[in-house]
Formats: sequence, structure tokens, C-alpha cells
Amino acid sequence: MFFLFTISLIPISVFAKMDTARSSIVMDIDSGRVLYSQNADEVRLIASITKIMTAVLAIESGKLEEEVTVGEEVLKMYGTSIYVTVGEKMKLRDLVYGLLLRSGNDAAVVIAKYVGGSEEQFVSMMNQKAKEIGMTNTTFENPHGLDEETKNYSTARDMALLSSYAYQSKTYRKISSTYEHVVSTGEKTYLWYNRNKLLKTYSYATGGKNGYTPKAGKTLVTTAEKDGLRLTIVTLKDSDPFNHHQNLYQTYFDLYHAYKIVDQDTFSLSSPYLDGIAYIQESFTYPLKESEKKDVQVLAKIPNQKRNRAEEVGTIEVKLREKVLTNIPIYQKLEQKKKSFFERLKLFFTKT
Repeated sequence: MFFLFTISLIPISVFAKMDTARSSIVMDIDSGRVLYSQNADEVRLIASITKIMTAVLAIESGKLEEEVTVGEEVLKMYGTSIYVTVGEKMKLRDLVYGLLLRSGNDAAVVIAKYVGGSEEQFVSMMNQKAKEIGMTNTTFENPHGLDEETKNYSTARDMALLSSYAYQSKTYRKISSTYEHVVSTGEKTYLWYNRNKLLKTYSYATGGKNGYTPKAGKTLVTTAEKDGLRLTIVTLKDSDPFNHHQNLYQTYFDLYHAYKIVDQDTFSLSSPYLDGIAYIQESFTYPLKESEKKDVQVLAKIPNQKRNRAEEVGTIEVKLREKVLTNIPIYQKLEQKKKSFFERLKLFFTKT
């Protein structure tokens, strides 16, 4: 049995002028909808935005409060660094701050050795996590992004998937959005400022990571939120990354809004094929242009059979034109029938 809903979408709350990057993508973090892309599946060197994956594995290790002793692995590092020294001790959490805020290549190898046991094993973990996330065109060979000896390749689309995945972590959001961090190890005191300039120049920016090598060019991953719409942007080999990202955010926050299409708090449905009260356990929000609202359909599907148990009894299908966006399970809550006097009396003597 089908029930077609009348949709009243309430907002929770551009197209790029000029794309200065070789590869670009604008993706909605929550739904994965791509709002804009250019050469998004072109495989390229990614430089230090590699460190988003390094941070993810460090956070998910559950060892952030453990103290790490810096080893000789830092002696081979060059480029951007936090300048820790052999034998110095620092919490893993603070190493992640140094990794994301200052793009410390030395922090990357210390994290890799501590979390993975060795850099080689950590790189294996990076590639395994990439597969789990759905990054089908990504290959990691090191935890930092330097590309003179070993090279990390990915695409704008894959890095947007990684950014969206990382953003689900409160810890990642907190660290990547921090503009200033101070840490003292007993030997030295460090003051780090975030190299992500967008945090200062764009009020809706919420985090991200930049990168650069001569071969990769300028790379940038950022996130921003406005009126309930959470976006991530990735640009690879970009001649003007920070201005480019700000222009893209302004364009697509104007074009799209986050609409709550199905609300679990207001959902109601009655059917002769239900013995109880229908309910859902999740809401569904999706980014839409104003002109797309009329193209959304919400269809509740209840099979033509009665059920007498509290179980999944159907689904809500949400479509944008002919594309199915999601299927949400419908459950039923059975009403408790009041027992008669004799049933309660029988129950009383049974218990006693």
C-alpha cells in the first residue's frame, strides 16, 4: 500500500565565477551530494592534505592522552615542521594539533610510528581506511605528503569523502577549527597558529587542511557551515585556493539550503495494515535549490499484510525526480491492551 505525502519543506536555517584549480569539488557533508565539480576524479598528487588521514587514524587509535617519546624518525624530516627533538615527550593529542595546525612533517612520522608500530604499517592502515571510506582512486605511500621519494595520489572527490568522514569526529572538528594552540613539554613551549587562513577571513569556516609541494601545487580541503548546511570543498593544484574556496562557499550557500524533508518528531501515519502506531527513528535532511523543491517526492510503502509484532513494517522512499535519495524504515509501536479484571486476578494468583 502506498501513501504519497504532501511535502512542505522548511529550510533549517553558484556557480563558481572562475575555477582557479585543476580539480575542484563542493560536497554536502551529510548527504554526500555533489553541488559542483570540475575534474573531480582526476588522480593527482595531494601534498599535505594527506595529513587529514593521518589525523583520523591517530584520533581513532584511542591513544590521544598517551605520552609519546619522539624518536630518530624526525631526523629525516624536512619542510614544514613543529621542530620536536629526539627524546622529547608530547601527548599524541598535541602532536595531532601540530600536524593539522602547522602541517608538521615531523609530527606525521612520530604519529605514524607510535600508532602503527612503524611507518610502513601505518601507511597500510591509511590505505585500508581509504577503502573503508570509499576512496577508490587513492594511494598513500607516506603519512605526510612529501613527494620527492614516495608519492600520495588521490582525487578531489576522494578527499571530499575523507573530509566528510573526518568531520563526523568531534575531536577532529575541534582540532581543525582551532586557530591557536599552546603546548608545553617541559623542555620547550610551543605556540602554533593554524595555517588555514579561511578561519580568519570567512566567518562560516569550520576547519580543514592546506598543502603544497612544487609537484602537487597548492592543495586545500576546507569545511564550512551556514544555516544547517555543512559543506566541504577540495581543490587540487589551485593558484588561489583560499579566495577560491570563499567564493565557492558564498556561491553555493546562496544556491542551496538544507531542507528537513522527513522529520521523525512530526511523522505520523495510519493504515489498516498496522496494528499499532507507526514511527521512524531518523529524520532526513537534504540540500536543495529553491527550484528543486517541487521535484521531491516522499512515498510511504506499507505491504498489504497485518503484523502483530513491533517490527519494521515498511519504508519511506524519498526521491528527487527519478533518483532515490534514501529509504527510511517505518516501525510500529503496539498499543498495550488493558487487561480485564479476571485476567489481572489470574495473573496475581499465578505470581503468588
